[in-house]
Amino acid sequence: MRLLLDTQVFLWWVDDAPTLSRRARTAIANPQNQCFLSLASSWEMAIKLSLGKLRLPEAIERFVPQQLAENGFSQLQIDFRHVARVATLAFHHRDPFDRLLIAQAMEEKLPIVSADRLFAKYGVSRVW
Repeated sequence: MRLLLDTQVFLWWVDDAPTLSRRARTAIANPQNQCFLSLASSWEMAIKLSLGKLRLPEAIERFVPQQLAENGFSQLQIDFRHVARVATLAFHHRDPFDRLLIAQAMEEKLPIVSADRLFAKYGVSRVW
C-alpha cells in the first residue's frame, strides 16, 4: 500500500514518539508499504523553523533527506493538479499545508496517515 504521511506523523515517527498510534506505527513499519512525505510538509517544517515553532536536531536541508533515506520514504512532489484541487476543497480545514496534503491524497489516491480527524471530512482514507 502507498501511504502519505502528514507532517506531524513524520516528526513523531522520526522521534519514535509514543503519540503515534499503534495502527499508524504498524502501517509505516510494514516493509510492503511505501511511505511518502509531501514537499508541502518540508515547506511547512521550514516555515515553522523560521518562526521558532519547530526545532530539529540538525539543519532541515540535511535532516529531511537523511530521514527519507534512513526510513525508505519517498518525497512526493507538488504538481499543478494538486494545487488546482485545493481550489475545489470545502473549508473544513483552514490550514493551507493540510489542505494541500488532502488534495495530494485525493489526486494520488493515497490514504493519509494522520491524527487529524478533519481529513476524513474530505473523503480521503485516514490511517490512525
